[in-house]
Amino acid sequence: MKIAVMGAGAVGCYYGGMLARAGHAVVLIGRPQHVAAIYRDGLFMDTQSFHEYVPVQASTDAAAVAGAKLVLCCVKSTDTESAAAAMAPQLDPDAVVLSLQNGVDNAERLQALLRCDVAPAVVYVATEMVGPGRLKHHGRGELVIAASARGDDLAKLFAEAAVPVQVSDNVVGALWAKLIVNCAYNALSAISQLPYGRLVQGLEVEPLMRDVVHECLAVAQAAGITVAPDIWQAVQRIAHTMPGQLSSTAQDLARQKPSEIDHLNGYVLRQGQALGIPTPANRALYALVKLLESR
Repeated sequence: MKIAVMGAGAVGCYYGGMLARAGHAVVLIGRPQHVAAIYRDGLFMDTQSFHEYVPVQASTDAAAVAGAKLVLCCVKSTDTESAAAAMAPQLDPDAVVLSLQNGVDNAERLQALLRCDVAPAVVYVATEMVGPGRLKHHGRGELVIAASARGDDLAKLFAEAAVPVQVSDNVVGALWAKLIVNCAYNALSAISQLPYGRLVQGLEVEPLMRDVVHECLAVAQAAGITVAPDIWQAVQRIAHTMPGQLSSTAQDLARQKPSEIDHLNGYVLRQGQALGIPTPANRALYALVKLLESR
């Protein structure tokens, strides 16, 4: 199967690389410096179970999605509409676009602009690009996708590539659970520039994270979203399963790049305002990250 990865950063390169190792024809669409290195040498994957160059195709042009039966959309949430516009003329009508993005509404935003089927996925992986065409995998790697005929096929595809997949009847709830984890960690990691394991040891950090989680749950409940009851335990586990991980928001700020905070704590803030739910902890974290972005 031809598979394209739109936005081949750390997440896209990890899943695209795993699918390429399983024998699929994968093309990674990304930034010029990564594309040049991958085109020359292949994608170097430094994971917890193997260290090797993986042969893949690479391009800087969204037209490379042409002919792909599966497209992994891994662009930043802020780039969702522009990515959809770039892909739309080239996509096969029977292709599936799988959104592997942060936030909860990217699949809907993609579907509004694309003729083919779009499905959301929830991503749990700690990975980063440590150099042009070089991926470092820190842990985990599982996906949650929606239950459907195509969902079952996708689950089999990923499972055969050694990617654990859970098929769920409540992907929206799973997306919100991931959003809540991100809201608890991303901004604090960005503001402090600390990895998760050290972050949670900070004075009054745990009560603040609890406040963030409670606000997110209140907004989700008001919106009719069902989130797993063990979400606080899930938040706590992240610091143990990914102790050395800096959040993507922290990495963006360190590189003086715009972050996705508008689609994390900012999204909860806006939804809370629309539903009459106060979210002061999320508001404070959102405001601080926006200040840091504006320096």
